[in-house]
Amino acid sequence: MQYPEPIAKLIESYMKLPGIGNKTATRLAFYTIDMNEDDVTSFAKNLISAHRDLHYCSVCGNITEEDPCEICRDTTRSQDMILVVEQPKDVMSLERMNDYHGLYHVLHGVLSPIEGKGPDDINIANLIKRLQKTPAKEVIIATNATPEGEATAMYISRLIKPAGIKVTRLAHGLSVGSDIEYADEMTLLKAVEGRQEI
Repeated sequence: MQYPEPIAKLIESYMKLPGIGNKTATRLAFYTIDMNEDDVTSFAKNLISAHRDLHYCSVCGNITEEDPCEICRDTTRSQDMILVVEQPKDVMSLERMNDYHGLYHVLHGVLSPIEGKGPDDINIANLIKRLQKTPAKEVIIATNATPEGEATAMYISRLIKPAGIKVTRLAHGLSVGSDIEYADEMTLLKAVEGRQEI
């Protein structure tokens, strides 16, 4: 027996989310059906609002409602340090430690030949242009401790070092294979404090 079309379409929609398979999508679809109408309406409005109202900062690539983003507009932040991360969620994770007061640059991915992602597919060109216009003295590369993250860090380092800018990498307080998003504030703080030049 097949599900009615509205449920089948809802299951298909949930399955488009990363990490959501058929069983989880089915569970979510039935949970959604059981929600009261006000909650479903609010949920739908929030999805539409997030998709419509958020965009990427033209300076750093972080997610924002205004361009440039709040961090890039903040003149109290150190302008001579840029921390490079893979995704906007990594910026939020690092901001939670309340100890880094420089700028950010979001790559929106990493180099991954297996997935067909090269330098032109992530936000590296904008970083290089940005460094030509700003007084940055140090670039901290905070890609995840994965083979792709390490390869991306080395590639960026090779592009930036000839310009005389110090390039450092987060210390390995983060375990290999882990994501910045899931690290606690103390681990992130130690990782930033123990960064090393590459």
